Amino acid sequence: MGREDRAAWKEKYFVQIVKLMDEYPKCFLVNVDNVGSKQMQEIRHAMRGHGDILMGKNTMIRKAIRGHLANNPALEKLLPYIVGNVGFVFTNDDLSEIRKKLLENKRGAPAKAGAIAPCDVKLPPQNTGMGPEKTSFFQALQIPTKISRGTIEILNEVHLIKEGEKVGASESALLNMLNIQPFSYGLAVQQVYDNGAIYLPAVLDISPEDLLGRFMQGLANVAALSLGIGYPNKASAPHMVVNGFKNLLALAAETDVSFKEAEKLKEYLKDPSKFAAAVAASTPAKAAPAAAAPAAEKKEEKKEESEEEDIGFGLFD
Repeated sequence: MGREDRAAWKEKYFVQIVKLMDEYPKCFLVNVDNVGSKQMQEIRHAMRGHGDILMGKNTMIRKAIRGHLANNPALEKLLPYIVGNVGFVFTNDDLSEIRKKLLENKRGAPAKAGAIAPCDVKLPPQNTGMGPEKTSFFQALQIPTKISRGTIEILNEVHLIKEGEKVGASESALLNMLNIQPFSYGLAVQQVYDNGAIYLPAVLDISPEDLLGRFMQGLANVAALSLGIGYPNKASAPHMVVNGFKNLLALAAETDVSFKEAEKLKEYLKDPSKFAAAVAASTPAKAAPAAAAPAAEKKEEKKEESEEEDIGFGLFD
């Protein structure tokens, strides 16, 4: 009877996986290390109405995906990433918003000896409240301390644990004594599957402004290269036309050749005062400070002259 129940449960599980993969075109492949059952229940509650969470043995998940490849060949891209303690978060909502919900449901955890640090751990300068008998413990970890009012005080910031390193027994004991929980765990997104494409979650952090900036930078590079080799295209043609027009104006200025656009340039070259008047008329606000500047210079010159005159008469003249 137990074997039949187990077989029926597996069959229902395979049907559920196939149903979710057909219903949702997008999903997260998440790591569930250090996530307890109560925390998982809270995450499922937060995701209610936004998506479905599926956990299971990797062998069963791979078998279900391979059996469904005939209907959806793109799912084969997920197979290399089904390694370790992983699960799926299926959704039809915006991937960035769902990822934020997953990141919000993290819980602080102590640094256990032997665990891989998910982030750097630094101890700020502080009074630990511990008695002087613990001084040797800090000395063993090369942490500079002093005794202040009968308690141990950490003098400088200490980089206790680096990201990716194993937590040592001494570091773990120290953090527990200080009642510090430096790590936080939740569903960590490892890969994103979106309508047959699979990519890293960092792609979700790219904003439209970032895309526009990259596009404009690429466009500027294309225009510069095209101008350098003299190849006309949509990016370089406007610059080529402007540069050609500048060359025509320069040629007209040095020769008797004239055309409509060059007539005003020749007038300015013959009488520069017209150009100054045109600039003053177009920028009246800026002209006033420009006119005031010579007056100020004249005042300063007069002041300097008067000072020089005063200095010229000595006490014994």
